[in-house]
Amino acid sequence: MAWWYAVSDFIGQGGSVLWVLFATCLLLWLLILERAWFLRITWPARARSLVSAWQSRRDRASWRARKIRQSMLCEASLALHAYLPMIRVLVALCPLLGLLGTVLGMIGVFEVIAVSGNDDAQAMARGVYRATIPTMAGLVVALTGIYFTVRLRQLADRCRSTLRDAMPLSDGEVHS
Repeated sequence: MAWWYAVSDFIGQGGSVLWVLFATCLLLWLLILERAWFLRITWPARARSLVSAWQSRRDRASWRARKIRQSMLCEASLALHAYLPMIRVLVALCPLLGLLGTVLGMIGVFEVIAVSGNDDAQAMARGVYRATIPTMAGLVVALTGIYFTVRLRQLADRCRSTLRDAMPLSDGEVHS
């Protein structure tokens, strides 16, 4: 439970926007972990099933076979790239939430200035410190999310290319 108190203290210092940022971060990492699980654990069996279904076909060279292959590859691509747009949206949202926290923190600083005047530098410094915490948190979450977004997209593209190469149209003939 010590970690919970540390998180609560951090969020208390940074303001209520950090709760929203925390929930966004949690959703982001759940989606990233789901995609990693799918690509590493679930996808290989599904890919073997698709290749087996394609290789069991007699006709792999006609127009109809090309369209069936194209449909299989499109469905596979949709499965491989599922949730990646949502992950990108969440990554883009994190710095914006940090900026919102900064703006709200600076409003608090201006309230201190309005109430106590310009002579309470320590209160203004606390407000500025409190305003920078959401920005830092939003950027940290976004930077880690960017790396994994790019990595997951690369893995999905590689899996799709491998599947396409494993499903030739006819003996020795490979087309996209």
